[in-house]
Amino acid sequence: MTVSEYHPGEIPAKPGVYVFRDRFGTVIYVGKAVNLRRRLGNYFQPARSRRGDPKLRSLINSIADWNFEVVRSNDEALILESRLIKAYAPRYNILMRDDKRYLLLKLDMKEKFPTLRCARFKAGDDARYFGPFPHGTALKSTLEYLLARFKLRACRDENPNEESCKRCLKRIMKDCSAPCRGAITEEAYGELLKSALAVLDGNIAPLEQEIEEKMRTFAAEEKFELAARYREILANLRAVFSRKNRAFENPELPGVPSGMAAVEALQTALKLAVPPRLIFGFDISNTFGTLSVSGMVVFRDGRPDRSSYRTFNIKTVEGIDDFSMIAEAVRRQFSRLLAEGGQLCDLLLIDGGKGQLNAAVTALYELGCPVIPVLGLAKRNEEIFLPGREEPIILSRHDPALRLLQSVRDETHRFSITRHRRRREKLLAASVLDDIPGVGPKRRVLLLNTFGSAAALKKLSAAEISAKCPGLGPKIAGAVAAYFARKKK
Repeated sequence: MTVSEYHPGEIPAKPGVYVFRDRFGTVIYVGKAVNLRRRLGNYFQPARSRRGDPKLRSLINSIADWNFEVVRSNDEALILESRLIKAYAPRYNILMRDDKRYLLLKLDMKEKFPTLRCARFKAGDDARYFGPFPHGTALKSTLEYLLARFKLRACRDENPNEESCKRCLKRIMKDCSAPCRGAITEEAYGELLKSALAVLDGNIAPLEQEIEEKMRTFAAEEKFELAARYREILANLRAVFSRKNRAFENPELPGVPSGMAAVEALQTALKLAVPPRLIFGFDISNTFGTLSVSGMVVFRDGRPDRSSYRTFNIKTVEGIDDFSMIAEAVRRQFSRLLAEGGQLCDLLLIDGGKGQLNAAVTALYELGCPVIPVLGLAKRNEEIFLPGREEPIILSRHDPALRLLQSVRDETHRFSITRHRRRREKLLAASVLDDIPGVGPKRRVLLLNTFGSAAALKKLSAAEISAKCPGLGPKIAGAVAAYFARKKK
């Protein structure tokens, strides 16, 4: 909605996340609030645009569009805000634009005696991950207590040897059931782990009662330090794992309804014959017509299917011609699907207006592709263009159908820009390596394939380069290291 559409009574006094966009549709600020009505009201007071500090005035005067999403708790708002800032890198945001992430809890069931550990990233393995948890200090403290309470392993070694067992402080303090020494069976250890996982699922009432009883006991015995310690443990436990405070494991992005509900809303809004369960999205990214890349994203049942994303390095188009680039990417994707008998999409979304839409439709027609629904989504007014229809479709900003389309469009845009930047960085790295004596095209490719980028090479010595890239030879490795050493001076 636009700034002129701001009506305080329509905004709930609940926790949530809000997003501001400029007139080009670019996200310029992401914020979170315990009370959305109060927070947004602070921005849209007339006096703010005149008397606020320069940064605030600049932000307010740049807002052309905004929306919000209500969440269950302040913790969920924190997590959602962080993810969106990392995804969009809005220019008016300062916090959380680095690589810091909220902590997760990891459980690898492939281990003989699994245990819970803190992690920053999902490693793409078969382990189970819980979180993220915005209160890192409380999480670490609570995890330490849970491991001791349920006597789970705290060591990082999956297969500790006899020597490490002797030095294990947790075993000596009887905070570990010592499964590595055979002190407990796998079945009994599994029951302890099951009890700990019940706490992660929000079933903390028995543990709360147990801790409160200890607090009262220690207070009656005038052991006030121990009573205070358990009071802190209880507060951390509630902050991290209670059902009221616990955020979703994978909170949705603002404005994106969940799964099939959005798909069905989109079918109704566009009057489609079948639900658009499989959606392809295309966008173009380039630097003044060079290093052009088209990204294609795939949504299944209203959610991104990242394993099916594809990148097309534009080969046949010179200069700035987005229409021809879209046509090439669409032609290449659908010609492959038609040749291989692959599944065609239920809906094709093109990031752009009539020009991009017509280019995609023409490419499909020339291929003899069966008729599929195609639309163009223009950023400025979120207009939906359909083939053969003069006037665009305008949906409400709160319509789940539009929000799903925006989600596909924004993800396509993000993916295309990311792939374009990687291509540009590789080119820049290649041009740097070309300046090193003795490094020709073959060695340049060998270096980039081994180390990924020139930035990675800068940090290594000649010996490290030679060891990790045996095909290079110590002489050339020395030349590479010497070149970057000179650049540092």
